[in-house]
Amino acid sequence: MKKILVTVVCSLLALSLTGCGKKTSDVDPVAQYGCDVLNVYNWGEYVGENVISDFENAYNVKVNYSLFDSNEVMYTKLLGGSQYDILVPSDYMIERLIDEELLQPIDWGKITNKDNLYENIMGASFDPENTYSVPYFWGSVGIVYNKNNVDPADIEKEGFNILKDSKYANQVYMYDSERDSFMIALKALGYSMNTENMDEINEAYNWLLELDKNVNPAYVTDEVIDSMVNGEKDLAVVYSGDAAYILSENEDMSYYLPESGTNLWVDAMVIPANAKCPALAHEFINFVLTDDASYDNSSTVGYASSNKNVLDEMILEGGEFDGNVAYLPRTDNPNDEFFRHNEAMKKVLADLWIKVKNQ
Repeated sequence: MKKILVTVVCSLLALSLTGCGKKTSDVDPVAQYGCDVLNVYNWGEYVGENVISDFENAYNVKVNYSLFDSNEVMYTKLLGGSQYDILVPSDYMIERLIDEELLQPIDWGKITNKDNLYENIMGASFDPENTYSVPYFWGSVGIVYNKNNVDPADIEKEGFNILKDSKYANQVYMYDSERDSFMIALKALGYSMNTENMDEINEAYNWLLELDKNVNPAYVTDEVIDSMVNGEKDLAVVYSGDAAYILSENEDMSYYLPESGTNLWVDAMVIPANAKCPALAHEFINFVLTDDASYDNSSTVGYASSNKNVLDEMILEGGEFDGNVAYLPRTDNPNDEFFRHNEAMKKVLADLWIKVKNQ
């Protein structure tokens, strides 16, 4: 494939060229951008194998690359005065950062690769004009199931309700997250996952209590990936990128998105208001949107790329995710939603979630 050839050529020219692009000697980052260090704060295991080093080499800069494991940890660090040039938060957190004036607008005139972006994930409700955010990865939340032990007709009929079907007692992994779990319950009941109606929320709470009683689920986080690869249970709530990996490793597994709707999410690159080097941050965003960097990102991590060319290449015949139903999320179901920021409701759900697990 073309990508392999590019990698080989880049390796052969590594002594004289950097990033298979600009020569280091051609770039004076301090003169051009006002700095030579970029501070990036991203999720763990969420970047391609060569993206950071290629960017450093191409622009003769140093990237300080730090990791967070939740949007809330990232927010706390930012609020505490930590300075970063690039963050990669999720949709609802971007909405909060915008509301609290903690981001600066993107100068789209500097993003020359903007035409590479997949149009179906632009203009989302959390940033309708993409004034502050540039999509990085996107995905959904669905059900991974063992085709040998779960009848596809059952899952089509029941949707998320299959998770509380006593037929699958002790065979269910639930994601240990109040946000995701209440999303599932609310969607199963036909409600918006962003509801503020306490009658609907209490109904969802009782749905989750019934699930806990009926099937005795295991509440897990990232360990669900290896567990489903090994076929340890028959049903699991899984993020689409992790599901794509599971399906690629275990041919007995498939992925289903209920017609009642689910969480469609976007993680996007943003520039904090207190960034030290916004000019270099724009260069990094533009670099990530190139076909090569986007391919490296998506191939390594497994989540759907924001680059439309890479999306096409991944799912084409012979592509890395050819035939993998979990890789490319749907965009045509009106019941799918983005999470909205609502701190008060988040606390309500967190308190109820503790009661579900401790009943």
